[in-house]
Amino acid sequence: MNKKLLFLLIASILLSNCNKQQQKNKKPTLVIGIVIDQMRYDYLTRYSDRFGNDGFNRILKNGFSLKNAHYNYIPTYTAVGHTSIFTGTTPSNHGIISNNWYDKFLKESIYCVDDNRYETVGNNSDVGKKSPHRLYTTTVSDQLHLAQNMQGKAIGIAIKDRSAILPVGHTANAAYWYDGGDNNKWVTSSFYMDTLPKWVTDFNENNKANDYLNETWNTLYPIETYTKSRADNNIFENNLKGQETPTFPKNLKELRTKNGNFSLIKTVPAGNTLTADFAKAAIIGENLGKNETTDFLTVSFSSTDYVGHRYGVAAVETEDTYLRLDKDLANFFQFLDTQVGAEKYTLFLTADHAAVHVPAYLQSLKIPAHYMSTKDFRDFILGITKKYFNSTELIENVSNYQIFLDKEKIHKLGLDVNVVAEKLADEVVNFEKIYKAVSAKTLQASQFSEGIMSSLQKGYNQKFSGDVLMIPYPATLISSRKGTSHGSGYSYDTHVPIIFYGNGIKQGSSSKKYDITDIAPTISTLLNIEFPNGTTGKVIEDVLK
Repeated sequence: MNKKLLFLLIASILLSNCNKQQQKNKKPTLVIGIVIDQMRYDYLTRYSDRFGNDGFNRILKNGFSLKNAHYNYIPTYTAVGHTSIFTGTTPSNHGIISNNWYDKFLKESIYCVDDNRYETVGNNSDVGKKSPHRLYTTTVSDQLHLAQNMQGKAIGIAIKDRSAILPVGHTANAAYWYDGGDNNKWVTSSFYMDTLPKWVTDFNENNKANDYLNETWNTLYPIETYTKSRADNNIFENNLKGQETPTFPKNLKELRTKNGNFSLIKTVPAGNTLTADFAKAAIIGENLGKNETTDFLTVSFSSTDYVGHRYGVAAVETEDTYLRLDKDLANFFQFLDTQVGAEKYTLFLTADHAAVHVPAYLQSLKIPAHYMSTKDFRDFILGITKKYFNSTELIENVSNYQIFLDKEKIHKLGLDVNVVAEKLADEVVNFEKIYKAVSAKTLQASQFSEGIMSSLQKGYNQKFSGDVLMIPYPATLISSRKGTSHGSGYSYDTHVPIIFYGNGIKQGSSSKKYDITDIAPTISTLLNIEFPNGTTGKVIEDVLK
């Protein structure tokens, strides 16, 4: 070979490698934030040998997994979790302090995304009177829009309205959620648009939900292989209406009439499949990931939460739901490879909270666990105010383990609000189910650097939270003795998976402790944009190439 040909060959190889490297270094054209509602970290390990190669195991093997990631605040509820993931901060800054909370200015209980200034787009119901107006900071997708001069699209999708709306913030092009009952429509709010896009109306007309609800929910594999779970028929699980026992099979076609008709799909694995179907339709319909700018899609799988609440974290139903979700994810990832391009997207997968084992089940194993009566607790509080201040009219509201004082009444009686709050904080721990209590004044004046009191402080918002905040004993619920819930700062509620995968992400894992608020600044760094404006999390450098 002569020198000229050799030179051209070397130059061609170098140019090809350079082009490949430039492609690898190029920012993703689509970022997908996947949130699985009520997913404990240990589901990844408990069911790992039952997952296929192309769902959870694909992103675990080829992405970067954080094995010791936690929520760093209280309360661990859906709205708060979704908000904290995408804002990179806690309720003390972003303002979403629960799903529902007592508004001490309006003197009424409010829902996090309700907004009567807007109307439903998609049907004639009231379920679309929503907006993110109670969210006081920006999200990653807000910052991406600002960085791209409002180019690119940001879309949120979930069965739950709050899980669709809050992740994509204030500048979203759309957020869509599912209206079941007899409506069976994916809808949105006039906050985003005046009419549904054609691809949404086409999806609604295809009526996939009806097809899924005409099936029977039986276990994906022979039921005797579900050895990771309790026996199918047990006393710790709730039934669907129309079933005498919480057992398989579940004839959805027969059960739907007694379980809210199309709303039943929210509470079975098919709800996750429907959500994935809609997300794929959105990517095609909105041409996401096909432009030079970066688009942002958030997808929350809500049915895992409904299943978990009804049956608990050790139920056959829960195991089967995750095995089916694994298949839905595998199908979704393959779709992204084909539709967007395997090198062109980045995703992360996490959960908005985890959950506790059914306390009655724990009690049966002689593990400390508790149930708390709200009536008994309120009577106890009123007994404190009667004893020390000779009044039972000092309490305005008790909710979310917070006490809101009636400040006008306290002033009229010539009492000091701080004195009343401190006395309540001192005395309320004598209630048998309350483990710790602190006044708002103490949270404002002191700094808790670690432990569960630090989590309480990060969830405290001076403007919106109550005057006394409390922490129950571990494994304490305000509910019936069947099924489970969440909301605490204990590890069973805070420990969730965080997995990064795709363009710009290293392969590996870490057992270092990270906070849920670290996701947003990490994705912002990947995209080379400004952090959300309330960010308190840190960049996870190990994740990024």
